[in-house]
Amino acid sequence: MIDIDQQISTVQRRLGSRVLEAGTARVQTIAQTYPAAVEDVWDACTNPERIPRWFMPVSGDLRLHGRYQLESNAGGVVERCDPPKSFAATWEFGGEVSWIEVRLAPLADGQTRFELEHVAHIDDTRWEQFGPGATGVGWDLALVGLTLHLSAPDVLVDPQAGEAWAASAQGQRFIARSSDQWRQASVAAGTDPGQATAAAARTTAFYTGSGEVQQDVQAADDDDTRPSA
Repeated sequence: MIDIDQQISTVQRRLGSRVLEAGTARVQTIAQTYPAAVEDVWDACTNPERIPRWFMPVSGDLRLHGRYQLESNAGGVVERCDPPKSFAATWEFGGEVSWIEVRLAPLADGQTRFELEHVAHIDDTRWEQFGPGATGVGWDLALVGLTLHLSAPDVLVDPQAGEAWAASAQGQRFIARSSDQWRQASVAAGTDPGQATAAAARTTAFYTGSGEVQQDVQAADDDDTRPSA
């Protein structure tokens, strides 16, 4: 389906914080460069006919101040829109509200840098339990979809095939490696390494049903001299 090692290594992940009116929020950023024009990437991210081909079905009004709803997932309101550079929206799920912003930057070689920022108020207890991988792995999986879509825009997504891949040995290896990359980002942001490792193991177990893969991937990545971004 996809080259796991290449996909993992080409994605950049970082963590930070931001002071909002309601208090300090955690900021999670994921980025990847695509061999496509910025107009094409913008259309893939905002066109309701293309979004289901790589992400999930969406309904509602995707214009400024419109309300959208992803099928069986988050919904929200489009708060800012500056085509083809950026858009921002609320991300409302499970009774909680967070915020996302997508930024696109054209590069000199005709490629486009995609960057997604997710800002959320997450209490310390939940953060210590699962860390950034709780949402980060989901965003990593979304970028897999976008990578495949931009390489073959006319191919329709088969949701069952996607679920089967995620449950396969290859898909679970990808999830485990993604979880470990978020562990590394967490440590780089100042989290105690032991705490970050335990949180990543719980996140991997949640996504895959087993924590055994995480230990193998972490050991491999600890010996891997390639940069994570």
